[in-house]
Amino acid sequence: MSYGPVRAVDGATLEIREGEIFGLLGPNGAGKTSTLSAVEGLLKPEAGSVLIQGIDIQKDPLVARAQMGVQLQSTGFHPDLTIVEIVRLYAGLHGVDLPQSKALDSLAELGLAQEASRRVNQLSGGQRQRLSLLIATLHEPAVVLLDEPTGGLDPQARRQLWERIEQMRKDGRSILLTTHSMEEAQAVCDRVAIMDHGKILTVDSPAGLIKKHRNDPRVRAVAHGRVTLDDVFIGLTGADIRE
Repeated sequence: MSYGPVRAVDGATLEIREGEIFGLLGPNGAGKTSTLSAVEGLLKPEAGSVLIQGIDIQKDPLVARAQMGVQLQSTGFHPDLTIVEIVRLYAGLHGVDLPQSKALDSLAELGLAQEASRRVNQLSGGQRQRLSLLIATLHEPAVVLLDEPTGGLDPQARRQLWERIEQMRKDGRSILLTTHSMEEAQAVCDRVAIMDHGKILTVDSPAGLIKKHRNDPRVRAVAHGRVTLDDVFIGLTGADIRE
């Protein structure tokens, strides 16, 4: 996929396994957002295909998207609706019958029962992320896309989101998430891909990436003592700050 002369994604191949949390890492401008957009069906690849549960998202987008839940970095919910009204609205859009009582039960499971009658702008960042994740999974999708789900959250809220994501994996869902946090990648991801300049540079478990690249001269040059996932990331993608 290209934007004018810029090649945003170049021959990237990924396979997300059933019941797996897969992390996509890369500096700004690496191609992560374009990759997610292609998976969502928002961008059409110039070559290749995207299969969701074996369904080509370009050939059968409605069926493929029904298998998918998406949580974006920021989501604009209607400001005049209460939290429980928003949940029921999105349930209806997904074709899910969700009575008031069940909607309240779902919010209670996330610790949001006391906020059911509030508006979104009255929620904390962590509460908004939990609400967004609930809405993304109301229709029990097989695949969940999370774009930096814990960005800007405090440690307590971040841990709560991690627990929720891990529960989705236990429920058999496949999760593709982007993150800038090496701590997050090591804490929740089964496998990780490091991407830069539109290409997938390497794929393995967090521990496997460290083992695979710990003797790479580029990684050794930036390491201070024992090699970490941060060192592997910086060694492979460079130390320059990306805007």
